[in-house]
Amino acid sequence: MFRAIRRAGSFASGWNSVSCARPTSLASRWLASQPQTPIVYEDGYIRRILSSVKTIAMVGASTNWNRPSYFAMSYLQAKGYRVIPVNPGAVGKEILGEKVYGSIDDIPSEIEIDMVDLFRAPSAAPGAAREAVARGAKVLWMQLGVVSEEGAQIAEAAGIDVVMDRCPKIEFSRLYGELGWHGFNSGVLSSKRRMPGQTAKDRDATVPTEGVGFDTKALHAGAYPDPASGARQTPIFQSSSFVFDSAEHAAGLFNLQTFGHIYGRLSNPTTSVLEERIATLEGGRGATCTSSGHAAQVLTLFPLMGPGTRVVASNKLYGGSITQFAKTIKKFGWECTFVDVDDPPAVEAALAQEDVRLLWAESIANPAGAVSDIGALAEAAHAVDVPLVIDNTAATPYLCTPIEHGADIVVHSTTKYMSGHGQAVGGCVVDSGKFDWMARDPTGTRFPSMTAPEPAYHGLVFAEQFGDLAFTIFGHAVGLRDLGCTMAPQNAFYTLLGVETLSLRMERHCENALALAKYLDGHPKVASVTYAGLPNSVYYDRVQAQYPNGAGALYSFSLTGGYEDGKKLVESTRIFSHVANLGDTRSLILHPASTTHRQLTTEQREAAGAGDSVVRISVGIENIEDLIGDLDHALSKLD
Repeated sequence: MFRAIRRAGSFASGWNSVSCARPTSLASRWLASQPQTPIVYEDGYIRRILSSVKTIAMVGASTNWNRPSYFAMSYLQAKGYRVIPVNPGAVGKEILGEKVYGSIDDIPSEIEIDMVDLFRAPSAAPGAAREAVARGAKVLWMQLGVVSEEGAQIAEAAGIDVVMDRCPKIEFSRLYGELGWHGFNSGVLSSKRRMPGQTAKDRDATVPTEGVGFDTKALHAGAYPDPASGARQTPIFQSSSFVFDSAEHAAGLFNLQTFGHIYGRLSNPTTSVLEERIATLEGGRGATCTSSGHAAQVLTLFPLMGPGTRVVASNKLYGGSITQFAKTIKKFGWECTFVDVDDPPAVEAALAQEDVRLLWAESIANPAGAVSDIGALAEAAHAVDVPLVIDNTAATPYLCTPIEHGADIVVHSTTKYMSGHGQAVGGCVVDSGKFDWMARDPTGTRFPSMTAPEPAYHGLVFAEQFGDLAFTIFGHAVGLRDLGCTMAPQNAFYTLLGVETLSLRMERHCENALALAKYLDGHPKVASVTYAGLPNSVYYDRVQAQYPNGAGALYSFSLTGGYEDGKKLVESTRIFSHVANLGDTRSLILHPASTTHRQLTTEQREAAGAGDSVVRISVGIENIEDLIGDLDHALSKLD
C-alpha cells in the first residue's frame, strides 16, 4: 500500500511539520533549491514503524557530540532502540558505546537490522537502499532534507517501508507526548492519559489536529489527562525546578539532546500546554510564552537583531510598541524605521536597507483598527530574505491566522483577547517553522543566532541542529534563559481557561462592535469611525478576504471636538471602563493622546491614528443596548 501522498499540509512551505535537523550543510543547500512540497505520512504508518523497529543502522553517524546524528542516536538509545553507527571515516571507533562500521555490509550478520536511518545527502540514498535490501531491513528512513525517489523506488520494490524528509527522534517525541514539553505543535489531540515517552497502549488514542475544528483545538490542543492522577484539567505546576532521572539524563537536557524540563525560567508543564495550544490555533510549529506582550516582542527581536541592525515596523502600532521600537531598543544598538504599511513603495524602500532584519506589523492595529495586508507584506519581506512578524493580539487566531497568509512569526499579548478576563498578564511568540534560516542566510552572518555556532552550546548551530524547531528552541534555551521574561504557571492556567471560550467571545465581541460602529457612524458629535467592518471603511474588502469571522472589536472614533472632549467623554461613561487595556469581556474606553500615546510626538500620534480627538474602544460582550445607551449618555455631556 502506498504510504504517502504529496500535498500541501499545515506547514506547506519550507520545512515540513515533523522535521528534525538537516544532516549536513550540503544537504541544506540542496533542499533549499528544491520544490517545497511536503511529503505527508499518516500517523498510524509512522507509529507502526517506530513500535516494530528494534535495531537501527545509522548511516552517517558522527563522533561529534553536537552534530544532529549524535543527538538523534543518543535519543533513540534512551528510548530502547539499539543504534549501530555507520561511518567510513570513523571505522573502529565507538559512538555512545557502539562500534562504528564502514558500511551496512560490514555490520556482523548476527545483528539483525530492522531500519536504515540515512544521515547523508540524497545522492547516497540509492546505494543505502540497495544495502538495506541486501541486509533484509524492513524500513529505509531518510532524515530531513533527504528526498530520493530513486532510493524510495529501490526499497519499495523489495517490500521495504520508506520514510523521507523526517527525523525518528522528532516523530517519536511528537506521537508519544514529549514534543509539547517545549510548546511544539505535536499535530495530535487525545483525551487518553499517557506517559510521555512511552508508546500508548491504544494506538488509535490520538486524533490529527488537521481537519479538527477551531473550538475542539481550543479545548484540547496540548492538554492530556494527568498521567499520574488522571485529572482532566491541566494542573498548575507551581515548581521552580524539576528532578533529573540520572546524571546522564541531566547532561542530555542541558546539551539540548532530549526534551524535558530543567528549571522554571526555561519551561514549565502548565505553560507548555498553553504554548502548544496557541501554536496549534495559529497553525504554527511551536510557541514560547512570556511574562507580557512587550516581553514577547523583545524575545522575538532577540535572535533576529544584533548591534547595527534594523527592524522596519508599521507606523500604526500600539503606542507602547512605538516607544519600545523608537527608543528602548536603541540601548541594544538596534534601530527602527517606521513606515506606512499601506504604501507598498514606501515599504519596499525601507526594506531595501542593508541592515534590515525583519518587517513588523499588527494584523488589526491598535488603536485605529487599521487592517494589514499580510500577504503583500510577506511578499515584500521575503523578497529581501527577511521574516514577517505579525502582532495578532487584536484579531486572535479565530479571526485571522497570519501564517496562512505568509507571516513567519506571530506575537500576542495574551493579556488581551486570548485570556479575555483581564486577570493574567502574558505574551506569546509563535514560529511558523517556514522561514528557512539556512537557505536565506548562507553565510551565517544575517541571522547568526540561527545559522552560526552558538558558543554557549559548544558551537551548536540551531537551524542545522533543530530544523524547523530552531526558533522556538532558541526562545527557550537562550531567550528565556538569559532574558528571564518567563510566564508564571498560574497566569498560564488562567489564560488556558480564557482560550477555551475564545471563539464564543469573539463572535459576540464582533457582533457588538459592528452594531456600536453603526450607531457611532450616524452620531452628529462623531466625525469618523475607523471600524473596518463598516462598508465605507477603506479596509472593508481586505477584511472580507482575510478576516472571514469579523473585523474584531478594537477601533477608534474621532469626535467633532478636540483634546478636551476626548478626555471628557471617557470620564463620562458608566459601563465602559476607563482603563489601559483591551480585549476584556468588559467594554473598555481610552483617550490615547492623553494616555498610551502621550509620549509620542504629535506627528507620531497622527500617523498611528491617535490624534487629539480620537477615542479608542474595546467592545465587550455586554448587552448591546446598554453599550449604546452608555456612549449616548457620555456623548450628550459634550458641548
